Parts: sequence; structure tokens; C-alpha cells
Amino acid sequence: MSVFPFSAVLGMADMRLALLLNAVSPAIGGVLVRGEKGTAKSTAVRALAALLPPVDQVAGCRFACDPAAPDPSCPDGPHPATVEGPRPAAPDGPSPVEAAGPDRAAAPVERRPARLVELPVGAAEDRVVGSLDLERALAEGVRAFEPGLLAAAHRGVLYVDEVNLLHDHLVDLLLDAAAMGRNHVEREGVSVSHASRFLLVGTMNPEEGELRPQLLDRFGLTVEVAASRDPAVRVEVVRRRLAADADPAGFAARWADADAQVARRVAAARDRLGRVRLPDAALRQIAEVCAAFDVDGMRADIVTARAAMAHAAWQDRTVVTAEDVRVAARLALPHRRRRDPFDAPGLDEDRLDEALRRATDAHPDDGPPAPDGDGPPAPDGDGPPAPDGDGPHGDGPHGDGPHGGGGPDGGGGGPDGGGPAGGDGPGSGPAAGGPASDRQAGDGSGDGTAGPTADTGGHGEPAEPEMQPAARSGNQPGDQPDCRPGEQGGGGRQRVAVPQRGLTARLLTAPGVGDGVPGRRSRARTGRGRTTGARTPRAGRPGPLHLPATIRAAAGRQAARGRAGGPLRLRPADLREAVREGREGNLVLFVVDASGSMGARERMSAVKGAVLALLTDAYQRRDKVAVVAFRGVGARTLLPATSSVLAASARLADLPTGGRTPLAEGLAAAAELLRVERLRDPKRRPLVLVLTDGRATAGPRPLERADRAAALLAATGAPCVVVDCESGPVRLHLARRLATHLNARHHPLTALTHSDLALRARTKGAKAVQAGAATARSRRAGGTSQQDRSVR
Repeated sequence: MSVFPFSAVLGMADMRLALLLNAVSPAIGGVLVRGEKGTAKSTAVRALAALLPPVDQVAGCRFACDPAAPDPSCPDGPHPATVEGPRPAAPDGPSPVEAAGPDRAAAPVERRPARLVELPVGAAEDRVVGSLDLERALAEGVRAFEPGLLAAAHRGVLYVDEVNLLHDHLVDLLLDAAAMGRNHVEREGVSVSHASRFLLVGTMNPEEGELRPQLLDRFGLTVEVAASRDPAVRVEVVRRRLAADADPAGFAARWADADAQVARRVAAARDRLGRVRLPDAALRQIAEVCAAFDVDGMRADIVTARAAMAHAAWQDRTVVTAEDVRVAARLALPHRRRRDPFDAPGLDEDRLDEALRRATDAHPDDGPPAPDGDGPPAPDGDGPPAPDGDGPHGDGPHGDGPHGGGGPDGGGGGPDGGGPAGGDGPGSGPAAGGPASDRQAGDGSGDGTAGPTADTGGHGEPAEPEMQPAARSGNQPGDQPDCRPGEQGGGGRQRVAVPQRGLTARLLTAPGVGDGVPGRRSRARTGRGRTTGARTPRAGRPGPLHLPATIRAAAGRQAARGRAGGPLRLRPADLREAVREGREGNLVLFVVDASGSMGARERMSAVKGAVLALLTDAYQRRDKVAVVAFRGVGARTLLPATSSVLAASARLADLPTGGRTPLAEGLAAAAELLRVERLRDPKRRPLVLVLTDGRATAGPRPLERADRAAALLAATGAPCVVVDCESGPVRLHLARRLATHLNARHHPLTALTHSDLALRARTKGAKAVQAGAATARSRRAGGTSQQDRSVR
């Protein structure tokens, strides 16, 4: 299968730069690429592996030990060191065996391309970290370790597509290994530790759910990508994709020189990285920027420093400048400034520039770090020359070869004259007269990829629009005025209520024990948690071994197997796997009454505040959510089942109220949504929250039809909770009647949430009471001791 060339990926400057900086310095901690579907996220990551220098490893070592510095604790070791000192930087340099000389004892060495390991979303934990080799344990009676994907990815790239859909405990394992550079396995009687250093890349579509802030923080860099809205750019993207599909080998050959140039530049930057100096002035700028954005902990400062040094090496400098710090902060801080699940990642670049200015003004004597004599001039949009002299500033061959030009700042040169005529480099713009704003960050931080020319003419590469930080796009939910006129429909004036803030939801769970995906809400049989029993393994790979149950199953068969002494004789039929009980994530379906009666007494504002609190709770408990709203003459699914609570909160914040109450239609829409989701995800148990005052006023015989719809929803077996939104001195208690027809629990709206301020006050009061009680006990104990001494 032919891989789409990295240099042929059009636009996406921040993504390409972040990937290349991690290729230069894997210690940065990986890249998380967030963006809408169809934006070349996976394509760019798979193409990156081809740019990395080849890897020399000890022949036959399953853990890819470096011959120059083998892992002393390698499970396949010990290996004799082959050569000491730095490794050759160029991909075509001498191998360690050649460098060692004929008089050195050397382990056999094999050279292979850098490996790209893809982690499937449904992978089990033992496949990721490794586990006991059960086949050898049963057949040979030895305790052997079977390496997992973390061992296969050592010294290569580990790629997780849709990382936001990966189970949290697997993401924790990945990020721990990436941070420590080792994988520690303690399971099933196996205790193994092996090196696991890799370039971690995750991609995700935020519409399908967010990563928890703790996991986001563990990724070194994060970039947002979006498809261009410029028709010229979109035309060129389609042209390149069709050309690659029609002739994969020919298309790759046309971009081979450009990719080779980037590969040489990556290798040279890796070699230069150890000589890059981080002066105190740049370090103070990093600290000032991280403090200005109020990020938690020190990881942001460390990652920004490493990324700035990698960028300086990439730009052919050995001293970090203010521009390196700025570029690094743009990539390292956006995902670390979130304080709420509904905050979109992003960075205010005006605040970034102001923080850099403050750091410079506070220490004017330091001055900005000056570039090296052998480095490029101050960034003016032109990328640096490639290490071998024929980089983006070089002329490059004409005809079918690449022009010099086209990096992320100005877009890769396109086929058929895709590079600008007489191009000066990536910063010179993708076409003659291209606007300066099309350069990414204006920092010369392009990847130096050059685009080939071909045979369709000399028109220039289409301009690439600047990617703006996410923080600048759109308002956050709740930024609108207190209320505003909404769309008309179903009678009555429509208004949009502002949700109440500062509420915390109580825990609602599905009854019984399920078999759903791991989460943090309802009880379930999962792969993690406390062991509650054992069972015969199902078809396929067995789960965690239940050793006592396995021994008990084999004990009664030892005489028939001729055992008179010695070790226990086991067979595959003796195996028993552990049954564990933990917590699962649910599908939380919100059925929201948005009719005119809900607009009275600021009731809808309280309802929206409660739903936002429940959405935050669903985010923390790893649930899927869906929203159905009914008003006027019908019901509408505002949001199908998704893991993106951010999308749900945005739809809810703009939900207008008004019109009659089609309760029957809302309940019927909920039942239909559950039917569809049960086919898509049968293991995920639903939890239906109906927020209404119980009135039904739309259509003929509204209450009778609502009762029938409630019976239909109850017949699905989904547990329901009716949240009674009725308020005021006169109450009809229709919501309680609805709960009876749904076989549902009934809670008033005020009991569903509580204010964070009230919670803190109650917590503070409880702590004071506990402290007072402890003091009283201490005094009583002291008095008793004094009495004892006086008696003696």
C-alpha cells in the first residue's frame, strides 16, 4: 500500500510543524491533532514515519534495543554494546557495526525503517502493554512474556486514531509510557520492564467526544485543523488526491525529492538539538507566558522549553529566540488553559505577545537572544535553508523536479508548477502576490517541504488561509444576553433563556449490573475493578486469568492425566478468566420540555442550568449524551447520541422556548432514538431524563396520547427519571403522574442539583464540626490521663 507523501499534504501548517518538532525531539511528548473529519489528520501521520531516519537494532531483539546503548534490563538481553559515542545523523551514514571496526566484539545488528504502530480503539490492555505468553506457559511450563504494542513502537511512531474513543485506562498507560520512556508490566505473575520511547500521535474529532483535561495535559503539543473554505485550495487538494489514487507509485516518485529533503532536515535537526542553548531570557519568557495563561503545574513550562529548543534546531539555530518561544507556546498551551469541560481549546495571541513583552521589559538588560552566525536571519517569512544546501531557498531542479518553495507557511508547492515561480521559500507565499497573512504565524517555521512541478501549466499554488486559534472563533454558551427573541413556531413568542451557572448534579445511575463499556456511572461487569468471580473463557482470546479457579478446575483431573507428583498438569480447558465488577458509561438521554409553560418564572433558565450540570457530570463519567426537545407541534432530536458534551451544551444554550406542549411527541421521539441506539451500541445501557412540568396541551386528547407514549417508552426497558420542573403556589402534580406511567423515579428540579457555593459552605461546616468533635475527644482523653496519673 502506497503512503501519501508528507510533502504533498496541502496546508495544515501547524499540524505539520508539530509533527516535525516531535520527530526532532520525541521528548516533547507527542502531538494531539484535533479537527473535523476529512482534514488529512491520519494521512499526515502515516506519511511522517517515512521521513524518520532508519533504525539500527540488535538482531532478533523483540524490544528493538539500540546496538550502541542496549537496554540493560531488556527481557531479551543482556546484549553487548556495539559502539560507544554519538550515532551517525544521516540516514545513509555507516552502521554501528561498520563504525565499531573489525576488532570490536559486536552483537549482530539489523537496520530497518522507522516503524509506525497503529493502536486500534478496541485493543485490550494485554495487547497494549504485553502479557504472559499462555501458549508457552501451558505447552512448555515456562513463564514467558509476550511483548505488546508499546514494545513494537519503541524508537518509532505510535499512532492512535480517534484517541478520544479509547478507554481512559489505556490512554493513561500510553501517556505514562511516553512520559517515562519505559513500560512496566506487573500482571499474571509476570514482572517486566522494558524501554518504550516513541513519538506518540493521537488524532480525534471533537464532535465525537473530548478527552479529559488530565489526559489532554499529558500530550506535549495540540493543534486544531479545519478544511479550507477557499475553493482554489479545495480544488488543489482534490487534484492531488485523484492523482495519487490513479498512479500511487508515480505520484510518490514526483514527491520523493521533497520528502527526502525534509528527511535530511529532520536528521540534521536531531543532530543539532544537543547543541541548542536555552538562555535565561528565553526561559523567563516561557515562565511569564505560562503564568499569564494560568496553566496548572509545571508540565507546560517544560514542554514549551523543549518545543522551543526543537524549533530552534529545526530553524538551523543553536540559541533559542523569542520567536521560538512564541511558536512553542502556540502549540503547547491551548489545551492546557481549559478550566471547564465546555471551554474550547485555544490561545489568545494578543495575550501571548503581551506576556512576551512583559518578560522582555522586566529584564531589559538581557535583550533578545541573538541568532547564531550560521543560522538564518530574523524570521521574516522565509524558511531556513536545508542542511544540505538545496532546501527551500535553493533553486532546485526545474521541469519534473521540485521548485524551492512550499512549506506550511506558504503551502507545499503544487504539481505542475505548484511552487511559486522563482520561489524564495515557504514564506514567500503560495502564489505571486499572495497575501502575507497566509503565512502561518509569520515565523518562518515551515517544514521546508518543496513541491514538484508537473505538466499542467505554470499556475501558482493556491493560497492557504491562516488557521486562527480556536479561542477566537465563536462565543461560548451563555455569552448571549439574558434573553432574546427566537424563531416563531407553534404559537407564542419564543425566547432563549440563559442557563444558570455554578450548579453541581447529584449522581443518577441505571439500576442493576450491566456489561457496558468502562466508565464511572453505573455498576457493570468490566475488564477492570474488583474481582467477583470466575468463568470459562469465551471464544477468542481469554481475559484476565483467575489463577485460583484455574487450579481448582485442574485439580480434579490430575489423576486422569497420570500425575503422581511434580508440577500441576494444565490443559487449555482448565483456564478460567476473572469476572470483575467496575463502573460503566451510559447513554444519558435528555428529553427537554421547551414549551411556553417552561418559560414562566425563569423556569427554563433553571432547567438549562440543571442540564448543564448533568452534562458536566456525564463528561466526567465518560457517558454518551443525546438531547430531544419538544415544543410547539412536535419534537426534534437536537443532538444524536455522542460523546461530545460540548456540542450538547451549545445546542442547549440556543434552545428557545414557546408554544404548546407536545408531550406525546417528545416521549415517542425518545423511544425511537433508543431503538436506533440499541442497534448501534447494544451494550451501552440508557438512562432517560425527562425534564418537564408534566403538562400536555398539543394535539387532540393530549393527555391520553401522552399516556400511550409513556407506555411505549416504558416498554423499551430503559430506566427513566422524571425531573419535575413545576413551580409556584398552585401545582397540578402532572409530572408525578407521568412518572407513574413511565415506572420512573420522580425528583423535583431543586433536588437534582445544588449550588457549588452551598456545597462548599456545607463542606466547610462539616469539616468544622468534625474538627470540633476531634478537639473535644482530645480534651476528654487528656483529662482522663490526668485523672489516671493523680490516682497513681
